[in-house]
Amino acid sequence: MAADEVPVVAVPGKIIGPVTKYASGPGTHTHDGNVVSSLMGKVTITPPAKAPGPAKRLNKITAADPEELATVSVSRHGKKREILPDVGNVVLARVVRLMPKQAIVVIQQVGDTVLQTEWQGVIRVQDVRATEKDKVKMYESFKPGDIVRASVISLGDQANYYLSTASNELGVIMATSESGNDMVPISWKEYKDPETGASELRKVAKPT
Repeated sequence: MAADEVPVVAVPGKIIGPVTKYASGPGTHTHDGNVVSSLMGKVTITPPAKAPGPAKRLNKITAADPEELATVSVSRHGKKREILPDVGNVVLARVVRLMPKQAIVVIQQVGDTVLQTEWQGVIRVQDVRATEKDKVKMYESFKPGDIVRASVISLGDQANYYLSTASNELGVIMATSESGNDMVPISWKEYKDPETGASELRKVAKPT
């Protein structure tokens, strides 16, 4: 199998391959005929088992017999050496809770390294963007489940890292609509659901 056929590291919503070629394993799900990552982590391909005797059938509808497909899975464990987020690092984090003055996130990746341990972070209202800070509303910037690219600005207290999205390349990089569909960015402050046409406000990260 060519190395470029599947990503080494996947984020939630990343298409890994078609269900005609791969069976969905742990950390993945199927959507629109593709195996899609459910986690942020390392992608592993397991060749199809050639077990003798009656094979246990999987309860999945695929174009080929599941026993004949390689199984793709995603695990949270990245490199064995654990690293800690540090000031100045660019991290990927998942929003878990919103409050009027801050968003609570879990840091899942530092640079290109997927963390074995998730660390809690906080994006405060004054750190969301660089301009018009007094007009920032947290519920117009993030939603629970969003994947955010942010930079570590302070180690904070013992419980939290303080993060900032106050530059053009930082902010939400992946968002799901209220209807459950993956959205696409259409401006620096909006994502759009391509299936329903509805748009939602976010602090959007411009591509780096």
